[in-house]
Amino acid sequence: MLALVLLLAGGAVTGCGGRATTHHKPGTSHEQASGSVGTLLTTDDGAGHRLREVPAEGAPEVQLAARPDSEDGWNLQLTVKNYRFTPDSTGGAALPGAGHAHLELDGRKLARLYGPWFHLPAAQVPEGAHTLTVRLYADDHTAWAVSGKPVEGTLQLTAAAPGGPGGHSHTQAPSQTAPAAPAAPEADRTVTVTVRDGKVSPAPARTELRRGERVALRVTSDRADTLHVHGYDKELTLPAGQEATLILTVDRRGLFEVETHESGLVLTQLLVR
Repeated sequence: MLALVLLLAGGAVTGCGGRATTHHKPGTSHEQASGSVGTLLTTDDGAGHRLREVPAEGAPEVQLAARPDSEDGWNLQLTVKNYRFTPDSTGGAALPGAGHAHLELDGRKLARLYGPWFHLPAAQVPEGAHTLTVRLYADDHTAWAVSGKPVEGTLQLTAAAPGGPGGHSHTQAPSQTAPAAPAAPEADRTVTVTVRDGKVSPAPARTELRRGERVALRVTSDRADTLHVHGYDKELTLPAGQEATLILTVDRRGLFEVETHESGLVLTQLLVR
């Protein structure tokens, strides 16, 4: 009996596969697991994510480079050291040298990154000179830090006017007619959610699906935000006061949280059988 109790207790701490997890309940914000990695500081990254201090020796490092894309915008490359991207355990406890990254333009968050490459569309960068920043985070959304400063990389980026020198202009000849895009298949299930004053309506619950089904996530938020589907690495920009829809084919079994980045709210949980 004692052995069984100890086994169950160990499973609750490490989760499946021995990986520590700290999944939060629907309608609540991110949980930050202190664990035994580094020191959790009282200061944050300026966006509410607390700093997780680690020694300089062996600490994560990141450099950011950008190359113009042949069709639109730029291709960004993150070169990391002592660090690995772990999209499958986002929301779990902080593990040494692991997690994800945030991309910012002039201090404004553009996206969460789960790998070394990211395509930045020209439409997201106004004309003029800008500063791009990429910052490394742990799975529990704390920011890795050394000597009280976040681990990050920056570069200067100048966007030209569309069609101007260094810019990209893609127009179609007047004599040509673009073929109509095929209509997207209808979704098998639709989940409609409204976020207002930091509250989710209807109350978050589990949405059960069969593997291979298509689900439409229709979200209206009273503030600009970004929707993210854990496990599928799918994101959707949520304009303030406008409905936005993400259609997703659930091709893997498990429990996947759908949440907002900025407000940190769980909108629903997709249970795929």
